[in-house]
Amino acid sequence: MPLAGKLAGANALIVIAATAAALAVQGSAGADARVLLILGLALGGSLVVNVTLVVIALRPLGDLEATAARIWEGDLDARVPPSLLADAHVQRIGGTLNVLLDGLTSDRARMRRLAAEVISAGDRERAHIARELHDSAAQSLAAVVYQLSAAERDIAEHASDDAELAERIASIKNMAASVLEEVRLLAHTVHPRVLDDLGLPAALRRLGREIQASTRATVTISADESAVAVPPTLASVLYRVAQEAVSNAVRHGAPNALAVRLTTTPAHVTLEVADDGRGFDVDEAERRRPGMGLFTMRERVALVNGSFAIESRPGRGTKVIVTLSLDQRGTT
Repeated sequence: MPLAGKLAGANALIVIAATAAALAVQGSAGADARVLLILGLALGGSLVVNVTLVVIALRPLGDLEATAARIWEGDLDARVPPSLLADAHVQRIGGTLNVLLDGLTSDRARMRRLAAEVISAGDRERAHIARELHDSAAQSLAAVVYQLSAAERDIAEHASDDAELAERIASIKNMAASVLEEVRLLAHTVHPRVLDDLGLPAALRRLGREIQASTRATVTISADESAVAVPPTLASVLYRVAQEAVSNAVRHGAPNALAVRLTTTPAHVTLEVADDGRGFDVDEAERRRPGMGLFTMRERVALVNGSFAIESRPGRGTKVIVTLSLDQRGTT
């Protein structure tokens, strides 16, 4: 029944009851006083009934507000609860919102499946390219360097007078060695084979050595050895987040110290990357979206149903915290 019908019906019942009571006491002693009392009680009862009906009928508006707040906070499973006493028109708004949320959830799940497949395909392709670079191009260049070294030794042993030839061979050998190092670095950047061969802790320690070698920052790596058993998909996400977070810190924060900490429990694995650099305004960086790789890191973590948090203030350094569930049976 519409709210207007409920209010009209309730007031009609109160008026009928009050009229019947007034007729019943008519003609008796003290009738006027009792009639006034009955009318007063009827008016008071009408007020209570009207307020109660309005509150009950409009309760879904509060549910709508609470549902919107939960969705804003990240609870995408929130829905407007049904109410048998609410006004039909107001209740229809909640039902429509639930239908929209169900549709958005379905679309989001489909997009996440597609994005996960794209990332997975990209990781597989990068791993393939890295293997080709390491096993083919790098090995060929290594052979070239070896042959040039042998030619250089032969010239030295035979005391050749062709100094120009010796100089050219030495120059070519140095160039080939330089290209070989660049190819190996590129192969590792595209996909670190140590992640597949030795696991996440070893990959993080190598990342720390590379960062410390290229900067003046002190890098500390603390990783549970049990994290070797982390599934490859999760290990790839955690490594890429650590790589991006460390790179951001070095590029934007100019830290003196970096700390990467990896801990595991039977149910979760947690990665923390902290630095003592310049820090930044997180809200402003989030509004800029692609800036500083925050959006990329957050989306990578979301694809495996993980939680991502970043703590930073100007002049106070930055901390990135990622927690992933080791039970990925419900991951889309």
